[in-house]
Amino acid sequence: WLACPNWAWDFKHIEFCASLDGVGPIIEYVRYPSKWDTICNVTKELMQLSKHMNIKVGIRPTITVYNILDVPNITYWWAGMMDQHYKEPFNNKAWINHTQVSAPEYLTLKCDLHMHTVFSDGSVWPDIRVEEAVRDGLDAIATTEHLEYQPWRNDIPHPDRNRSHQLASYFSRDENLMVINGSEITRSMPPGHANAIFIEDANRLILDDPLDVFQEARRQGAFIFWNHPHWISQSPDALVPLSNIHKELIRDGLLEGIEVVNDTTYSDEALQIALDHNLTILGTSDIHGIVDWQYKIPDSGHRPVTLVFSRERTARSIKQGLKNRRTVVWFNNLLIGREEYILPLINECLDITAVRYRKGSSVVSVTISNHSDAEFVMRNLSQFNFYADADLVTIPPHGEKILEVKTLRSPSKFELRFSVLNAITAPGIHPEITLPVTRR
Repeated sequence: WLACPNWAWDFKHIEFCASLDGVGPIIEYVRYPSKWDTICNVTKELMQLSKHMNIKVGIRPTITVYNILDVPNITYWWAGMMDQHYKEPFNNKAWINHTQVSAPEYLTLKCDLHMHTVFSDGSVWPDIRVEEAVRDGLDAIATTEHLEYQPWRNDIPHPDRNRSHQLASYFSRDENLMVINGSEITRSMPPGHANAIFIEDANRLILDDPLDVFQEARRQGAFIFWNHPHWISQSPDALVPLSNIHKELIRDGLLEGIEVVNDTTYSDEALQIALDHNLTILGTSDIHGIVDWQYKIPDSGHRPVTLVFSRERTARSIKQGLKNRRTVVWFNNLLIGREEYILPLINECLDITAVRYRKGSSVVSVTISNHSDAEFVMRNLSQFNFYADADLVTIPPHGEKILEVKTLRSPSKFELRFSVLNAITAPGIHPEITLPVTRR
């Protein structure tokens, strides 16, 4: 306890609140990359500090579908720690606040639905794709080898075009990862490249007429989406060449989605086409090499993914989510999606976790917590200004931001409105959120 910083002794009272959402492996999953041993040691030190300083220590678990069955274990563990290390034993005055009970209509599943291995023109074996996905915390990937482009076929003969999916499924057998069978239809423009996922047999897609390929994929129950429509190799001006053939495929239900993000590129035009033609919005890595190298993941980067809002954690439910356009893309810290899905997502990520009214002042201290992997950048649209910040506010991932709000009258309730700049619902359009603030 002697390691306590000198400034701490200047306060008459200090409160530490642990956002503890589980015990053991539960907290390590819900709050990855938390380490349970570290949590135990830090909690023990804080509780022992209460014997030497006027410190109160409590917990505020966020209850979700992932940890609701662990709530009794959280309480039992906390009571045991207090009995052993706190200045007073556990009793009915112990500080345990269950701040949120979440029963979401949908699960948010992280999916990368476009990638390649040595079974088309990629540089790695399928087991690497599986290991990368597991390390990145993905829920599902799709193996989408090129049908028509096979540069390594002389080195790695594979007469069965389902082989990549078979191997990826084998290597993922002990992992919490779904592997979806798919293929990339690889033609000149139009129609260009498209992914057919949830297929039964890739071999039956090897046909001469591209329209026959789309129709066969549809007979197999595939979900088909347009790949990198703004790709410079097929569209030199990087615009999206929406042809009559594409319009016919959309009209006939043979093209249901479009990549607005592919690899390191984004297309405003593709997003507008998705909105105009009621297509599913997708973002994929289309990875050929090493994910960590391409997206600098060791340096806090991330691959582009499609967040699918699914009723269950099954491939069938993911397919239903895609067909019903329940998606948001996460790309280079930018969230892209329809307002009806992006607003609930943001509201789940951000909430007010503390409100403090200063004695003798109308400035109110408001803590906004971010429970997501995204860094939120927001512009203040409220009627209030801030004491220590301008109109741009940044909230770090899994962190918080304290805003000193100049309310002038210290109202018991008020609202903070923001434009979320790292999110778009249409080209140039940022969603707006409202956070209610209430005296506690």
